[in-house]
Formats: sequence, structure tokens, C-alpha cells
Amino acid sequence: METLIKIVISVKDIILDRSQAGKITEKGAADFVTAVDLSVQNEIKQQLKIQFPEADFLGEEDKTSSFDRGKAVFVLDPVDGTTNLIHDYQMSAVSLALVENGIVTKGVVYNPFSEELFTAERGRGAYLNGIPIHVSGAASLSDALISIGTSPYEKERADKLFKLLKHVFLKAQDIRRSGSAALDLCFVAAGRTDGYFEQNLKPWDFAAGSLILQEAGGIITNFSGGDINIFSNCDILAATVGCHHEILKEIATIY
Repeated sequence: METLIKIVISVKDIILDRSQAGKITEKGAADFVTAVDLSVQNEIKQQLKIQFPEADFLGEEDKTSSFDRGKAVFVLDPVDGTTNLIHDYQMSAVSLALVENGIVTKGVVYNPFSEELFTAERGRGAYLNGIPIHVSGAASLSDALISIGTSPYEKERADKLFKLLKHVFLKAQDIRRSGSAALDLCFVAAGRTDGYFEQNLKPWDFAAGSLILQEAGGIITNFSGGDINIFSNCDILAATVGCHHEILKEIATIY
């Protein structure tokens, strides 16, 4: 685990270099990649290849997603929150997970702006900068601060999503939007928020955060309440037990 942490932290200066954040390529409508994303992925991929030569790799910025699921697989989002990075809205993170036999066994999420490092190993708890973390005791939406994710390059989903958001907002204390799925999952894990939902997340968006959330005592499922597939796009609901149950009921009335 220490090796993974060192590799992730080693790219801090690349992310903080504002001269690179402005070098932008558009992958699709409102879907961007910067020189930072590419540099971070290349650097981490190279270091992983040296330290773990037998493992395979799945990264957001790969042009192909060919990998051997029978091997240990590292799943990387080099910059989760690229649009935030472009605008210097300092809510972006490196997200790295190790998946073995289809199960996430290690997860690291690092925000270099705040110097917050979230980590987890399966069966060994979740940590923020080495200190154990746990989900909040929020038992219902009336006690809860809920975070959401939106997809600006899939705006056809907006009608149902914002209808769900209104239902939840009317019952919760308030709503937040960070722009980073990995950090949203970690914030639920740390008890800062009490639930989070977003549609059509990619494996690199949620792999590391899902383990950190689970090891902190939270629940994560798809919008039907079923298990998430770590190698497939998923609609994600992550929350405390009580909030998860309530939000799932609201989802069922809309989807």
C-alpha cells in the first residue's frame, strides 16, 4: 500500500502546474482532457509497470480499454474533476484502485490542493491522512447533507436527474456538488456528507472511492439497489444505511 501512496503523491507538482491545465483537448461535448491528465496518467502508469510488472492497467485516458480481467488490474483516473482543474476550482483528485479477481482490494484518492489522502485496503478500514474515518450517523434524509453528480456531456439525462434531485432536496437538509465523483465518495466515507448519487459513472470514477466508502461503513449500489460492476459503467448511490434506503425509494418513483 505504501508504494501505491508514494506513486500517487509523486504527481502532485504536475497537477499544481497551472501552465499545463490550460492545454485542453475536447474528447466530446463538454468532455475535456488536459495536458495534466495525460502527464499524470503516463507517469503513474510507468511507475506501476516498474513496481508491478505482472499487473494490467485501465486508465481514463487510454485510447483502448483492452486488459486482462484475470490479472490484477490497476484502475486509474489521473484527474477526477478535469473541468474543476481547468477553472482552478480546487476540487480534483487522483484516483487509483487495485482490482483482483473482480474485487477492489486497495484504493487511494488524493487531492493535492488540500493535501488530503484517502486510503483503504479491503478488510482493514478507511483512512484520511492516516486517521480512521467512518460514515456519519445520519439515519434519514432530514438529518442529511447530500451530494450529487451531473453529466454536462449527457444533458439528455437532466430531466429525470433534476426531478430526483428536487425530491431529495425537499427532504434533506441541503445539496452539494463537488465535480469529482472520487471525492464525493470519500466525503461520504468521512462523514462530511451523508449520501451521493450520480448516473453513468465509469470504472475509474468510482473504483477507489467505492472501497473507501465501504470500508468506512457505507453502502454503495446501483440505482436498483444491486451490486455495482467494477468494470462497467454504473449509476451509483452511496450513503449511510438510512439515507440509502430513503434515496433508493425516491429513485424508484422516477426511474
